[in-house]
Amino acid sequence: MRELYPAIEPHRTERLPVDALHTLYLEECGNPEGLPVIFLHGGPGAGLSTYHRRFFDPARYRIVLFDQRGAGQSTPFAELTDNTTAHLVADIEAIREHLGIERWVVFGGSWGSTLALAYAQAHAERVLGLVLRGIFLGGEEELRWFNEFDGGARLIFPERWARFIAPIPEAERGDLLEAYWQRLTSSDEATRLAAAHAWSAWEGGSTTLVHDPDAGGDFDDPHKAVSLALMEAHYFRHKVFLEPGQLLRDIDRIRTIPATIVHGRYDIICPMKSAWDLSQAWPEANLRVVLAGHSAADPAIVDALVTATDALADRWFRAPMA
Repeated sequence: MRELYPAIEPHRTERLPVDALHTLYLEECGNPEGLPVIFLHGGPGAGLSTYHRRFFDPARYRIVLFDQRGAGQSTPFAELTDNTTAHLVADIEAIREHLGIERWVVFGGSWGSTLALAYAQAHAERVLGLVLRGIFLGGEEELRWFNEFDGGARLIFPERWARFIAPIPEAERGDLLEAYWQRLTSSDEATRLAAAHAWSAWEGGSTTLVHDPDAGGDFDDPHKAVSLALMEAHYFRHKVFLEPGQLLRDIDRIRTIPATIVHGRYDIICPMKSAWDLSQAWPEANLRVVLAGHSAADPAIVDALVTATDALADRWFRAPMA
């Protein structure tokens, strides 16, 4: 089993203004002369973690990471104005141009896989390869699966589900997304923070294959909880700012790009069907289904992702692609 590469620190960080309102936090790690790759984090709103740098061989990759609009160290924090999928796609392209990169690998998991597909379909000529994990296509069935009563996730994690719905009166539970939205945008700070904590605990505690249902989750930090909950609710209310079926409809635009799709068989947040649907529309991509949940830190997923990034580096260094 492959493991993450050793921890590394950025050799360069900066703040990149992308319009009159938003400024992105941007960092680079690894080899400045290596194969360029951009890492797209999940959520929306989850922001970067230090382990995100470690999926790539630092001797062979020029690793670019950034906090998406409203997330992490980007400013303004948790800002929803001019924050759509199209804006994020434009930001990725602005980063590429700013750094003087001709073509790069695009790596994204969960919401990052959605964004990676949207970017690649808009700018296929700039993408050398794709590594996608925990596929989320933004469809109605996916949106309802995890956050509504007619979905199935509540049947898998009933303990966590009970805590998720506890802040919402029974009369409002027919539309939990809207009920949470009203609280996440409340004028009362305590109400906003309580809703953000409950939302992020439901998701952040449901990611791994083996876990304690009473333990804390990945988004316990209040700063991260607020951006995750508010941003996800914003995007989900707008069907992630994509047309129905758009990412499958436009697959021909990226059909010839080398791609690996990694998905946990027991992913409860983004069910396996999304990866299957993507692979059926895109048989040229390499689908790897592993014994894991949703988390990129699950050992089988780490193994598959590092294997995929190493394979792309091997290919590039044998025959560099102009």
